[in-house]
Order: sequence, then C-alpha cells, then structure tokens
Amino acid sequence: MSRIALVAETAADARDVMVEGESGLLAVHAPDFRPTYEPSKRRITWPNGAVASLYNATEPDQLRGPQHDGAWLDELAKWRYAQETWDMLQFGMRLGSHPQQIITTTPRPIRIIKELLADPTVEITRGSMNENRSNLAPSFIRQIEGKYAGTRLGRQELDAEVLDDVPDALWTRGNLDQHRRKRGDTPPMKRIVVAIDPAAKSNVMREDGAATGIVVAGMGEDGRGYVLEDGTCRTSPNGWARQAVALFDLYEADCIVGETNQGGDMVEATVKSVRADLPFREVTATRGKWVRAEPIAALYEQGRVSHVGAFAPLEDEMVAFGPDGMADGASPDRLDALVWAMTELFPAMTRKIRVESADLPRQANLGHAHAKRSAGYGNGSTRQARANVGHGSAKRY
Repeated sequence: MSRIALVAETAADARDVMVEGESGLLAVHAPDFRPTYEPSKRRITWPNGAVASLYNATEPDQLRGPQHDGAWLDELAKWRYAQETWDMLQFGMRLGSHPQQIITTTPRPIRIIKELLADPTVEITRGSMNENRSNLAPSFIRQIEGKYAGTRLGRQELDAEVLDDVPDALWTRGNLDQHRRKRGDTPPMKRIVVAIDPAAKSNVMREDGAATGIVVAGMGEDGRGYVLEDGTCRTSPNGWARQAVALFDLYEADCIVGETNQGGDMVEATVKSVRADLPFREVTATRGKWVRAEPIAALYEQGRVSHVGAFAPLEDEMVAFGPDGMADGASPDRLDALVWAMTELFPAMTRKIRVESADLPRQANLGHAHAKRSAGYGNGSTRQARANVGHGSAKRY
C-alpha cells in the first residue's frame, strides 16, 4: 500500500490516538522504519515512500476526492456521521489492484456495524479484555471487572459482543435508523432549544460519574422534531453552562430549557452567570423518568422525530433505558435532556408534565443553523489510554 487514509471521529482522536498514542503509529514502529509525521500537513511518510493522510468523521467531505489503496478506521461505531464518512471513503478506495481497509472499534449494534458483520468479504477478529490482561494495570482490571463483569455494558466494552436492544425498551435501534436524517437533509427549523439536565454534583473528568445532559433539538417547518446535537459533558457547573451557551449561539436557539429538580434555581443562575439576558425556561419533574419518557417514545414510534446524524452514547442510553429509570444501571443523563427538549417542542404530547416558564419571544428564520457545526462542541472524548480493552476489528478484503 502506498496511499493510506487514517480516519478517526475527530482530528484530535486521529492525532492523539492513531498517531501519537501509546499504541499509535509512531510508537509501534522500529526506529529504522519509524515514519515521519508532519502535523501541519496531516501526513505521515514511511521510509519506503508510503504516505498516510489523516481525516476525521466530523467532516465527511474531506474524503470527497482523495483516493487510496488502504485505510484504517478507528472507533467507527461511535462516529456521529458514520454512514456518510464511510460512503465518501468507499468512493476513493480505488487505487492499486486490491484496496483494503481495517476497522478497529467497540462493536455497538448500529446499522453499518451489522452490515459489515454480515458481509462475507469482511474478516472479523474479536479481542476481549482477558486477552489483553498483560498490558493492563491489575488495579484497573479489578475495578472494571468488579463493576461491569456480566453487565450489558461490560459484554460490549470488555468482551466485544454486539448486543441487540433491551426487551420492552421504549426505543429500538431499528426505529432510530429508519427515521435518521443526514446533515442538510432537514427543513428549516421553526424553533431550536438547548435542554440541560444537570448532574447532582460536579464530576470533573470522572468517566464513571454522572454527567450533565445537554441536547439540542429543533422543530422543523414540517412539524417533525430533529435531534441536532448531543453536547453532554462531565465538568464544573460553570463548564456545562458555557457549553450550553456556546451551543445556544452555534445553533441560534431561541431558549435554554433547564431541569430544576436537582439544583432548584441553581441551573438558571449558573446559565445566566455566563450570559445574564439569556432566555431560559424552567421545567420541573413531577413524575418518574419512565412515565416522562413514554410520550416522547410515542413520538419516535409515530415517525415524528429524526436524529440528524448518529449519537452513539445517547442512543445507547435510549435502547437500554428500563422501567427503573436507569440505562444499564446508570443514570440516563443524555436521555433526560432529550426528554426535556422534546417536551418543550411538543407540549401537546406532554401537557401532563408541569412546566413553569414565562412567555418568550419566538425566534424567526432559524433556517439551517444546525449545519454550522464545530468539531469542538459536544465531543468530550476521554479515550487517552485505550489499551485495546474489548476491541474488535474488521478487515475488508
């Protein structure tokens, strides 16, 4: 192979994991064959003349035009624009007599992963955490096995299993995929809101702590709901407030919706400490999570809501959400924010949920503001030391 595409979810992932990471390309080569990395050109060159270019899945059109005879795709199952990026890459896999691609990913059961698993031209290699124990800290193994062994999340992340939906779940992946839209394939928005479900306490940089759910959603001129962004984060109150305000500006939203059960007036006060004149709607939960979610799930069943792109962590929570109000034993922070956003956009469906707010002006001509994305918002990746925990790979021949 002489022209290789290296594709990660974000530009930072491509650099920090695929190139400079502990198991990245610069670390695994012998000194006499170590490639030269030129960050400004997004390019790696080997002594034999082979060249690899870095791409990211937040900008699928980067791959429109370039051609390759080899590709490495990392964490395909978590890419927001997995299908679009995959499609653009395939059109450029046309050099040489036998172009090949390798995919390394945790196997979430999204459509493209299922299609690859069913493709007879794809060779599947699975690797569990047990097969990688010699490279992992004993304390890490004890902690992870004690917390996740035998759970659905553990089977997916540690054993590389592809799991189907939870029986009796309110949402199914099939329904989400059926109504999914691509960027640009949406009508102008009549309204756009940013919904916040605050964490009970600060969880700065804690992967196992509760997150502050932040979801951007819009009501199209066609009367349908559109999920535009998952900006959920684990940070300080000031951090999540700034994240919410940044998304408010990015999408030209007309209000921020905040759930106040956990923090009372704290949510509004925290948001307005970032911008005092920001329009804010306060919502208060008077019923359990499952009951609040049921009318929103009904909207999905009726085909009245579409996800614009894929939101892997959010969708994992949705299909794992159970009557106990938990998703795989964890708080569904992203889903809670989604429910509040749709409650605001579809009041007739959810009028039994008490909503306390003042009348706010509606913002006109929001158009396709959702298309103006920045790779920095809503990413929150903390995969610095992946060390091949529960990874599988798929190689297309």
